[in-house]
Amino acid sequence: MAVMALAIVYAAPLFLDRYLVNVLIRALFLAVLAITVDLVWGFSGVLTFGQSAFFGIGAYACALLATHYGFGPLWFFGAFLIGLALAAVTAWLVGILSFYHGASPLYSSIITLALPIVLVQIIFAGGRFTGSSSGISGFPTYYWAVETWFVIAGTLLVAVACFAWLFVRSDLGRILIAIRENEDRCAYLGIPVSRIKIALFTVCGAIGAAAGFGYAAFTNVVAPELGGFLLGTESLIWVALGGRGTLIGPIFGAIGIDVTSSYLSGSLPFLWKFIVGVLFVIVIVVLPNGFASLVTGAWKKFGPGRRSPASGHEHGSGSIVLRTAPAGTREVTGDQSPIAIEGLGCRYGSLSVLADLSFQGRSGELLSIVGPNGAGKTTLMRCISNGQERTAGTVEIAGQEIARRSPERVVGLGVGRSFQNTSLFDSLTVGDCLRLSRYRVDGARLFRRTSHVSLPAPALGILKATGLDRHLDQETRYLSHGQKRGLELAMVLATEPKVLLLDEPTAGLTKAERTAIGEVLLSLTTTYGLCVILIEHDLDFVREISDRIVVLHQGRMVLDGSVEEVVSSDLVKSVYSGHGTEVAS
Repeated sequence: MAVMALAIVYAAPLFLDRYLVNVLIRALFLAVLAITVDLVWGFSGVLTFGQSAFFGIGAYACALLATHYGFGPLWFFGAFLIGLALAAVTAWLVGILSFYHGASPLYSSIITLALPIVLVQIIFAGGRFTGSSSGISGFPTYYWAVETWFVIAGTLLVAVACFAWLFVRSDLGRILIAIRENEDRCAYLGIPVSRIKIALFTVCGAIGAAAGFGYAAFTNVVAPELGGFLLGTESLIWVALGGRGTLIGPIFGAIGIDVTSSYLSGSLPFLWKFIVGVLFVIVIVVLPNGFASLVTGAWKKFGPGRRSPASGHEHGSGSIVLRTAPAGTREVTGDQSPIAIEGLGCRYGSLSVLADLSFQGRSGELLSIVGPNGAGKTTLMRCISNGQERTAGTVEIAGQEIARRSPERVVGLGVGRSFQNTSLFDSLTVGDCLRLSRYRVDGARLFRRTSHVSLPAPALGILKATGLDRHLDQETRYLSHGQKRGLELAMVLATEPKVLLLDEPTAGLTKAERTAIGEVLLSLTTTYGLCVILIEHDLDFVREISDRIVVLHQGRMVLDGSVEEVVSSDLVKSVYSGHGTEVAS
């Protein structure tokens, strides 16, 4: 496809009129900008208004150095590198401000919204040096034939599009989609969400600057509008109309709208903008995934079917094969406890949710946390798996304090967590989910997609028990509730935890599925020596599989004992009877 695209780029100037070629050169550079917006917004889910700022930085680097310092091959190439470096550093700093752990998506949008406004004000304040509101024109550049510039712009677009296509189909590209769909689940699988977003934003900033540099070198004119808010908003419209998250859609959206605007803006200056605005609203309502969704939908419906399951002693279907991972290094040695909690407390203002909790978990033990609704059980899970949640006390994993570590760093210590409500990635396949759950252990390839995934024995056991090993190419949205629960547990086990936190894993399951889950949990403790901490409302289920039970009430621990001690405790019965439930019959 790249070769065909390059052939079109080289041949097109021979058949198109000169005005259209000039317009298309500009549109091709803008299409490169649209690709960066699609990578940031369409694939990683970050609504950004700031890509135009990087385009403007590249354009002004070209104009300012040629105007005030000198022109020649070295100056030209030096200006290009300076533009890329300045844009990359700016994007990196904005990324740090926008994507630090805990920052809301709205915050990052506001930061990127302010970026082009700040850049334009800097240009205005530059006076004669930057040309202020009038911009700079007539600076030295290479006055090559338009055919040559068309080939340069087209080659840049094809190269960026090809690398972007390889990237989004790679292991790391799948992680971008996972971040877009469920950022919290990614963090609790040990994926460094903030670092990945910052790196993507930095690279896209540099690519946007390259496009802006080429645009300025061709047009021989720069103005504040090239880095302004209007261009940033227009780039979002190109991506939305063309098809967010498709790459090819934004390319055609940018080229189509810019070329059409060049022909109609003169005769219909105000009506044309109105038409684009109405079209944008209609597409958002009727085709929220843009015009490209019509093509992709037809391909899914009428294109080739999925491949049949792979045969042989390795389990797999279609594009992925499961293998058994080498034995991990998660074993806890000596007298270390997998988890030790001392004086744990959690407050929200004046409200105390947990107070002075202290207990330990042992290897090969299934510890159940029970208590009426509002006792603080789920809050306890959050405090163990996220160092920033608790307000008092300490949590140690295998002798190491979690301090204020973010969830992905706590996973690195050996904590795996499942959620009360199943937390997966709807548009990813079972195989993709398993592959990205191994990011902390195996990493992710940048431009390649691995054909296999190595999982620890407990995770493979879950997949076989639920039949998911025969449905690795199926999107998770089509799985049954029981299969989704099984997949989430397998993903958490793939991170090779020392301590496994399970928040109501049997909720919504049938009796047969609950029995199967119980057998799996018992094997995790007896066979693999994990420390499993379980929150569960099905008290019969708890009594059958638990080694020990901790009872919480109003944020405090009222009992820590064996199953028999808890079942026979009058205190526990009174706690539950006050809420209409008995701990045991």
